[in-house]
Amino acid sequence: MQILKVISLLLDYPAQVVLEARDELAEAISTTRVISPEQRSALLALLSQVAERDLMDSQEAYVKLFNRGRHLSLLLFEHVHGESRDRGQAMVDLMAQYEKDGFDIGVKELPDYIPLYLEYLSYCDEPTARAGLADVEHLLALLAARLAEQDSAYSACFQALLQIAGFEPTQAINEVKEQVSQEEYDDSLEALDALWEEEAITFMGGNQSASCGSSGGKPVQVTPEAVAVPLHWLDFSRDASASTSSKM
Repeated sequence: MQILKVISLLLDYPAQVVLEARDELAEAISTTRVISPEQRSALLALLSQVAERDLMDSQEAYVKLFNRGRHLSLLLFEHVHGESRDRGQAMVDLMAQYEKDGFDIGVKELPDYIPLYLEYLSYCDEPTARAGLADVEHLLALLAARLAEQDSAYSACFQALLQIAGFEPTQAINEVKEQVSQEEYDDSLEALDALWEEEAITFMGGNQSASCGSSGGKPVQVTPEAVAVPLHWLDFSRDASASTSSKM
């Protein structure tokens, strides 16, 4: 689904390519019919916010929002498994699914990075893509609610994903509102330092290091500067087979 490519770009670290493709992205949002007019307007508002800001300001705001602690992490398994050993196996399983479907991530990013997962789903057939989103519905609702609580325009991305998955966004958010209201969220530098002082778990095993873009047997280090935006994401007319070796 084309709209999943757009949302994956909006959720990724802000890059010049998004600013340059603003009109094309806006057209893709405006013409999609898999989300409501309300959701289309919210995504257009986010696009305008990112595109009209100075790029460095957008990047700074993005890092402050998504890269300070686990509360709003864009890594799926960060929320599901935390630092448990189950997270490593989940990574392996997801990479195996990508490889089975002929999807070569081709970037230095962990396989559960949400924008990357959305690109994968964008090349799947529609029922598979919707099911892939439905599988993480609770997490989508949590992130939508947490972002809405902070009055962040990025909440629009997760509300749109909920709708694509077949859920009513407002209802899904209301179901987790109480949980979110009771959460203690500390994004101070002191709390962040304490978080990074914890022992990091690595996900090395088999060929996973190569698949996840690491080298020399070293763990993947994810930083905002390392996030790459593949230019082919903007080519909405290209055949999915151009990036996958088999039909999904």
